[in-house]
Amino acid sequence: MNTYAKVGAFLVLGTLLSSEAFAESKYSEWGLPVNLGCGGINSPSDDLGPGISKDGLSFYFASNRPATGAPGGLDIYLAHRPSPDAPWGAPSNLGPPVNSPFTENAVSLSRDGHWLFFNSNRPGGFGDIDIWASYRQDVHDDFAWQTPVNLGPGVNTAGFDAGASYFENEEGGAPLLFFGRGVSFATQGTTTDIWVAELLPDGTFGNARPVPELNSPQGDQRPSIRFDGLEIFFYSNRPGSTVDASGNATTDIWVATRKDVRDAWDAPVNLGSVVNTGAADFNPHISGDGLTLYFASSRPGGCGGFDIYMTTRTRLKGESPVRISR
Repeated sequence: MNTYAKVGAFLVLGTLLSSEAFAESKYSEWGLPVNLGCGGINSPSDDLGPGISKDGLSFYFASNRPATGAPGGLDIYLAHRPSPDAPWGAPSNLGPPVNSPFTENAVSLSRDGHWLFFNSNRPGGFGDIDIWASYRQDVHDDFAWQTPVNLGPGVNTAGFDAGASYFENEEGGAPLLFFGRGVSFATQGTTTDIWVAELLPDGTFGNARPVPELNSPQGDQRPSIRFDGLEIFFYSNRPGSTVDASGNATTDIWVATRKDVRDAWDAPVNLGSVVNTGAADFNPHISGDGLTLYFASSRPGGCGGFDIYMTTRTRLKGESPVRISR
């Protein structure tokens, strides 16, 4: 079995083993974003690309902060907390083999907790930026990640492929990987669209296809799909985005919904002025219960560089709660 097939085989197995029954929920509006705090997750350096475990206790993100012994460049960091209401502990560099002397960014996990997806320009890829994945057997050990593998030619190209969100599709369809694809990292603001690749029966990802209803002539990227597949967040500088003091469109966070996983997405909607600002707002990631949206921003009042923020919403009275088991 080749490397890509081994990746897929584990992913399929994880999907079958983690099947749960979820109820569609209705939510309130998003609240005012809150900075995750200076001196911990946020620093004077750039902190971005957030991803959180399903139980809400392990928080992954990327940072280029100075760190003794860090592999270098933009690395993946990890913070823990004992309960969803507790503050985050001090972050630790995830270290090798996940981090390298090259760039690692935009973290997400499979819902079963066995797979970590991220971007990297490390050697062994297909070009500019590729999507890689690391597997761990023990989902309770956040430092047991194995040597990352490239997701293969169905997903990666010689250009920019980044910002993966793995949808296990518990309604019975094939698992799907949503991500952004563009000509290059340098042109991501104008050439990146959202694509999706299907996990095939042989354990490899098929050739990705664009998701036309989510895309625009501007840059659309870093999709993050809700656990049930009915809501997807991404960032874009398309028309309708906030403009800065010079009148130029900034990157805003957008959302699209659908009534069934077999449906096309409805027209994307800007999250509005409560969440978005005249600064760059990007890298959205939806929590496992669908109630917290994490994202990066360069808005004023932060700790320096890009910071990570969170906005929350509530489930409307009478709607079924989501079961978060681990």
